[in-house]
Amino acid sequence: MTLRDVDTLSGFPRVFHSGLCVESVSRVRRRPLWWQRIFAVTCIVILERIEETTLGNKLTFKQGDKVVYPAQGVGEIEAIQSRSISGTKQEFFVIRIMETGAKIMVPTHQIDVVGLRKVVGSKMVDEVYKILRDRSVAIDNQTWNRRYREYHQKIKTGSVLEIASVIRDLSVLKSDKELSFGERRMLDTAQGLLVKEISIAKSSPEDTVKAELEEICEVAA
Repeated sequence: MTLRDVDTLSGFPRVFHSGLCVESVSRVRRRPLWWQRIFAVTCIVILERIEETTLGNKLTFKQGDKVVYPAQGVGEIEAIQSRSISGTKQEFFVIRIMETGAKIMVPTHQIDVVGLRKVVGSKMVDEVYKILRDRSVAIDNQTWNRRYREYHQKIKTGSVLEIASVIRDLSVLKSDKELSFGERRMLDTAQGLLVKEISIAKSSPEDTVKAELEEICEVAA
């Protein structure tokens, strides 16, 4: 196998541009043929190891797992499918969002980009409750549009801590004035996302978790 073979397989460019190869292309081509062959094989081995490691890291979920898709909420992985995209085989998680029934396909190699994660554990639930009880916060006197964008971005992160902070802030605001339609809708959205995940994390009915959250917010207010 020569450097030409690696070029054809797209192995060398991918490894080279990843920064793993310290040799420049021109310098490699000036090397003896035997050296090029060893280098070519080494590049392919490195590439395969990278892809095996990446695949192992990405396929951390399996069919039936409950996962959280940012801004959509808790979903269940119904299947892991393979599809050919532009001639390249790709694997996808097929996720059914439990709240809406919507189905979303997420490439297995993009779960970090999307922000797909596992449902939080009991320790994180405790942190959520701490945030909800904390009232040592000051709500800025900014327009609702600016505040909406800020809260919307927090919800989009999919972080239960960020979502809890939105609920806390709106609860504090609610104790001072009547919430607008948009504010009430934002509060309902945040509560719905949090209730669903905590109910799964605690293996408790959603109604029970919702009552807990409402009690915490009312007592803290």
